[in-house]
Amino acid sequence: MKTNSTPIKFGSLAEGLKAFGFPPPQHPLITVVNGIDQPLSLAQAPREGHVLSFYKIAFRPDIGGLLRYGQTHFDYNEGGLFFAAPNQIVAPEEEEAHQAPCSRQEMAILMHPDFLLRYPLAAKIRRYQFFSYAVNEALHLSEKEKDIILRLFRNIEEELNGRIDELTQDVVIAQLELLFNYAQRFYKRQFITRREISNDLLQRFEETLNRYFDDAQPLYRGVPSVQTLAESLSLSPGYLSDLLRTMTGKNAQQHIHGKVIEKAKERLSTTRLSVSEIAFELGFEYPQSFSKLFKTKTSQSPLEFRARFN
Repeated sequence: MKTNSTPIKFGSLAEGLKAFGFPPPQHPLITVVNGIDQPLSLAQAPREGHVLSFYKIAFRPDIGGLLRYGQTHFDYNEGGLFFAAPNQIVAPEEEEAHQAPCSRQEMAILMHPDFLLRYPLAAKIRRYQFFSYAVNEALHLSEKEKDIILRLFRNIEEELNGRIDELTQDVVIAQLELLFNYAQRFYKRQFITRREISNDLLQRFEETLNRYFDDAQPLYRGVPSVQTLAESLSLSPGYLSDLLRTMTGKNAQQHIHGKVIEKAKERLSTTRLSVSEIAFELGFEYPQSFSKLFKTKTSQSPLEFRARFN
């Protein structure tokens, strides 16, 4: 039976660590929890969902179990790296929640957003799409990639466990930025090396987009959004766009606009519908918005395009 308990809100690193039975962090805004060298005891772990007020970057090696992250699930059977942003709900799946407390291998960096203040990374971190992934597919690492990632985790751990001085934050920020850049590279590699899965998602995306227009849904629901299409594929908008960009060179929004223009050209060249009627049929509330998009994409107005067929 599913529980409807309200997720616990952890307002600080110390509060979150205490709830899991861990000592307070050396630094109030960042810590590394190392359950690789010594598996973490989950004896005190809350069995309900929890909402973080901080970033979590975690690696689990070759360990089974499901983790609910946002509205989807992440299969840990192969191990991998995942990223959680502040205000995401992170919780064990129902079956795991009712299991007896056990130990877990996990290495995690927990970081409050305030740790990044005054550094360019505070703004740049929002551009790393993997923090917005719904993570029904996490970052699966090769042995060499695991070594690189774990070395960076350990570098940060060593810096925080040493004597904290005026340069500690600079050193840790540099290691974090390197970690994020490697993660971005490895995700792009994953889209390519897991091509069978990526191709299947690409095909399903195209089928979903075509069906949306073929079923006249734009007339009632408007132009399809990236969010709508991503949800239909159980993906986050960011993950879908990154996958499409890697596979086709275009993100999800560009694919949607391409389909709109394709359907518009078809109607302009084969029907007597007015531009306004075509705009409404394709999901636009205002015909001017449709005409502006059409001209941006084709360098012609809808009427100029139609004139070629008269």
